[in-house]
Amino acid sequence: MQRRTLGRTGVEVSVLGFGCGAVGGMMVKGDPADQERAFARALEAGITFFDTAPSYGNGASETNVGRVLKSLKPSLFLASKFTLRPEDKGDVAGAVERSLDQSLKRLQRETVDLLQLHNRIAASGDDRPLDARLVIDEVAPALDRLKRKGKIRFAGITALGDTGMLHRVVEAKVFDTAQICFNLLNPSAALPVPADLPAQDFKSLATKAREAGMGRIGIRVFAGGALSGSEARHPTGVPSVPPIASGPDYATDVRNAHRFDALIREGHAASLIEAALRFAIAGDTLSTVLAGTSTLDQLETAIAAVAKGPLSPAALALAAR
Repeated sequence: MQRRTLGRTGVEVSVLGFGCGAVGGMMVKGDPADQERAFARALEAGITFFDTAPSYGNGASETNVGRVLKSLKPSLFLASKFTLRPEDKGDVAGAVERSLDQSLKRLQRETVDLLQLHNRIAASGDDRPLDARLVIDEVAPALDRLKRKGKIRFAGITALGDTGMLHRVVEAKVFDTAQICFNLLNPSAALPVPADLPAQDFKSLATKAREAGMGRIGIRVFAGGALSGSEARHPTGVPSVPPIASGPDYATDVRNAHRFDALIREGHAASLIEAALRFAIAGDTLSTVLAGTSTLDQLETAIAAVAKGPLSPAALALAAR
């Protein structure tokens, strides 16, 4: 498994990360024995980066990860998150630490390697937005305090929200990492963009994050599963996936995914899923990419895809047509 440096952290992590979220669902609703097998297989394959959050299954993901970690006692890089509610704004530092303490209890650990803000960074909208000033002036110092206490090693953001505010936060250089949407279906790809896609340029955001010395963690590399090319969903995953940085709905994303069928026809990849992963690891845009899976077979597919390396220049040129 190839490793890359996670920005200014200096830590080398696997280019493929293990996503413990609800979209794939393995660590939320999977069978406990399969969850342990999946972790063990990921570790055997050289995966070192594992990402969870309190919101994944209302704590179920962290609880299940904690059980598996207690059993396997592996050496890995563990990331989790926190979400601030409107009522937390009067005591940001306290709210962040309370959330972390609850996560650590579920994870059965004393520390996590990386703690990330899960809120959108924006002035308004849904999903509990936080403006850039609060993120820079209050969230970042709260995380620095947790570093000094030895509860976390590094701090990061989820880079979703208002483009201008995200750029302000990145350019402030107060966070170590950023989770960035990056897949064949959004403008990050620097590919022709369908008219129904949003205007946010994640490629530029990733470039700014790299210039700021931040580790770049790729999320939504399968566009919530749409880059399988099928609307069918595994029962372990969530039954429906609201698009993030892609089309207006899942069905549209699936239709748009078939724009890249030529990659399979011309022998550049064995499947759209393989093409999506190998696209995401092309170049130095991302430090690691998170793959959320529902089954052990899907995990094996992801491991095999990454083992083939990035898409070739000819394949990237074909995808850009």
